[in-house]
Amino acid sequence: MVKGVELINTSKSYDGKIAVDGIDLKIASGSYCCLLGPSGCGKSTTLRMIAGHEEVTSGDIVLNSRNVTDLAPRKRGTAMMFQNYALFPHLSCVDNVAYGLKIAGLNKADRTKEAMEMLDLVNMASFADKRPDQLSGGQQQRIALARALICKPDVVLLDEPLSALDPFLRIQMRKELKQLQSKLGLTFIHVTHSQEEAFALADLAVVMADGVIQQQGHPKSIFEKPASAFVADFIGGHNVLKANTLNDPSPLNGAESFSIRSDKISLAPLDANTEEHHVSIKAEILDVEFQAQFYFVETRLADGQKVMCYIPEDQLPQDLAIPALHVQLSWALDNINPFHPN
Repeated sequence: MVKGVELINTSKSYDGKIAVDGIDLKIASGSYCCLLGPSGCGKSTTLRMIAGHEEVTSGDIVLNSRNVTDLAPRKRGTAMMFQNYALFPHLSCVDNVAYGLKIAGLNKADRTKEAMEMLDLVNMASFADKRPDQLSGGQQQRIALARALICKPDVVLLDEPLSALDPFLRIQMRKELKQLQSKLGLTFIHVTHSQEEAFALADLAVVMADGVIQQQGHPKSIFEKPASAFVADFIGGHNVLKANTLNDPSPLNGAESFSIRSDKISLAPLDANTEEHHVSIKAEILDVEFQAQFYFVETRLADGQKVMCYIPEDQLPQDLAIPALHVQLSWALDNINPFHPN
């Protein structure tokens, strides 16, 4: 057993219905892990099992070489930050942060001192006497995070912590989360349905669906080579196409489908020459959307499959950016990512 968090063949069922199905996962100590997937995939249930707020149906949970499967939440060395922050509305910020120390029996002077140090860490010391309803969403999140950190956990568990924030504040707060995790050297496990959020934060991204892990690894490796059509679709930026899309399916080695990244597709007139070791396919432009550095060009193949292309704004001639125009799509054979049956 090693430092960090390990789930060993861990399952959770509710009235015979499987929510998490025998997952194995190792999260290195001091890393930032994001559990990523659509609603109902089992990610929040997994987080709550690590926290001890859900009983494990079968399997084991190991934290820093201790089997904590049957331990109460307070005995695990974890702290959980809930989606709604769960702050006490009648308590000041400093008293909210100090609450865990009060339960632990620390005297008021000492717990207030430690709470003020923690507020300073999250840049909220000047709000110590404010109540939660006097704070913005981002400020409430900082208080909730300080409260989670004050008992010095080994592992911090965050359940959709940014979902209630507006887009601008969400980006700001995820930067602060990453900086704080790196500064403290703690293990953070963060549940999200946002691919963008997970990829910005994670050292280890874990993509889940139907209670099982579909793929895990560094975000860059997942994006460059999704393991399945589900992963490619969910993380975005990829087109999943049928094998018979290709005139010559030999590069697929028997795979029934494949993905091609949207930013690896080029667009040219129908009579353009195809480069060596490239695929060339006719398509109709459905829509062109300008997105600063890129054009998002939605196209449709003859068999009805849709292909999204991300074309740098300086590489799309305006005489091709016309809906209903027929064009030629092409991409390098090396950029094809085949999906073989399990």
